Amino acid sequence: MSESPATDEPVKSIVTPTRTTYTFTPGPAAQMYLRRIAKGHIVGQRCPQCKKVYVPPSGACARCGVATEGEVEVRDRGTVTTFSIVRVPSENIDLELPYCTAQILLDGADIPFFGLIQECDYQDVRAGMRVQAVWKPESEWGPSAENIRYFKPSGEPDVPFEKFKEHI
Repeated sequence: MSESPATDEPVKSIVTPTRTTYTFTPGPAAQMYLRRIAKGHIVGQRCPQCKKVYVPPSGACARCGVATEGEVEVRDRGTVTTFSIVRVPSENIDLELPYCTAQILLDGADIPFFGLIQECDYQDVRAGMRVQAVWKPESEWGPSAENIRYFKPSGEPDVPFEKFKEHI
């Protein structure tokens, strides 16, 4: 066994491969969401107090601290509220850099939904832009938000900031 040369220099970093495997057990609200998105429907739940619609539903209103109720179907199109241009590569994401991710306020929801923006130049993405979901082929659908491949511009006029500012 060879010995490392002795040094008084502090160790600043090490490279250690890691892997984490976990099992997610969805609660009743998430189960409803996953079952419905597996059939091509995006659903959330409504807070009985503030009336906000959460998509995907967590089962409780973060604002009021009460259980959300029912099943509220929302559209698969919406408005970009905020966005980010990604310029840093990741070994787990096979997209050409740069690309755009966004928070999208789906029509009928009150909480933005995370999505990838494609089919336009990343420099053309803007707050207020109207987008629509591009779904995987139905034969590939499962209980996952990944059934939506990405969002693309819908061609509709932009929404003025005043109409979505409370959702940022």
